Order: sequence, then C-alpha cells, then structure tokens
Amino acid sequence: MLEPLVARLPPQSEATFHFSRLGVIDITLDPASLAQFTLQGQVAVGALLCDAEVDCVVWGGTSASWLGVDHDFEFCKMFTETTGVPAGSCVLEINRFLASRRVKTFGLVTPYTTEVQQKIIDNYQRLGFSCVGEQHYGGALSNDYATIDPNVIAQMVRDVATHAPDVILIMCTNMFGATIAAPLTAETGIPVIDSAAITLQAGLRLAKARPLKILDDPLYLGDSEPEG
Repeated sequence: MLEPLVARLPPQSEATFHFSRLGVIDITLDPASLAQFTLQGQVAVGALLCDAEVDCVVWGGTSASWLGVDHDFEFCKMFTETTGVPAGSCVLEINRFLASRRVKTFGLVTPYTTEVQQKIIDNYQRLGFSCVGEQHYGGALSNDYATIDPNVIAQMVRDVATHAPDVILIMCTNMFGATIAAPLTAETGIPVIDSAAITLQAGLRLAKARPLKILDDPLYLGDSEPEG
C-alpha cells in the first residue's frame, strides 16, 4: 500500500519517494516462507534505489515483527556498510514511536495467521510491550492482504480498542490501514499507528525532510528521540 499512499500525498511535499520490491508470496513460519527475507536479498533490492542518489532507504515491510527486531538492525547495518546510504525500517520506526511515547501496552491488528500473530506478540513482550488485545485476519498469501475491506480492518481496530491499550498497531504495509487510522484515532481516543504511514515518516525523518500529515493522520514523529 506504500505506492498508492504516496500518490495521495500533498503536492507541496519537498520529498520524492522511490520504490524497489522484494518478492514475497506468503507469510508463515515455515522455513521456505522465512527464507524470503534474507539480508542479502533485502540489501540487493534496496541497493537498486541508490542509482537515484536517494538520501536514505527504508525497508517497508513488517517482517522483523515476527523475525525479531535484530533482523532489521542487521539489515540497516549491512545496507549502510554496503552502499554508504543511511537505512531504516518500518518496524524500527514503530518501535521508536512506542519508546518515545513511553508505551506499555498495545493492541495489534494484522492480516496474519494465528502462529505469526503470536510470534509478533511474543517478540514485543520481550521488548517490554504487552499486547492487551489483538485481532488477526488469518491469511497467509501476501497479495490477499490488499483485498481486505477497510471496513473489516476498522472493526478489528474497534474490537481491539475495547481492551484500552495505549496504542493500536496496524501491522502490515499491504493493508488499507492508512485511510482509517486518523478517523479511528478520533473515534476511539487511542492512537492508531498504520505501518505504511509510519514507513513514509521514517523516510522523511532520515532524509531530514519535514514530516507530513498523511491522509489527515495527526500523529507526527518529528525529531524527538526515544527516551529510556
């Protein structure tokens, strides 16, 4: 959903966005599925963007949420060592946001299977963030995630909101979460963080460009650094 989201950004944006893609067919915990996310493969597709003389590269997938956050730390390190270009990731930016807001509890909305969902919850528990409410669609095929009706996603968010988490994460950049995050934040009184929107904000921050209000999303990352 990153490309369609960029197409809807305000024309006065001082930044330009460029895309490369890593082939991902399914999301499960099977070895063949996990093997889609090799560091070498991610670095290779990201390096193609360097021909555009970009200021930074951000991995726009949420795979580190189930692979473990060290995967994205290693990607960023390897990418910058290989290309000389600063790198970030969707999951690292989400975690940065959680730390900067001193979040303790979160709600989780994803399109993933039960097994992947539990792995994400376990990984965040180890980072000190407790999941108090979750909804998952149960899908395994990546392309199918983009077909989930935004109304279905919105109801998943509302169901999670009944558990009163500090924030709600829509954890998948291939779901239509950005279009509903701001209205649901206003409706529930709980910040709803869309992973596609926060990926774009990560790129703007690393490129030292001004943050944007994305689809009326009121949540700005700005220049604040995580505390604690």
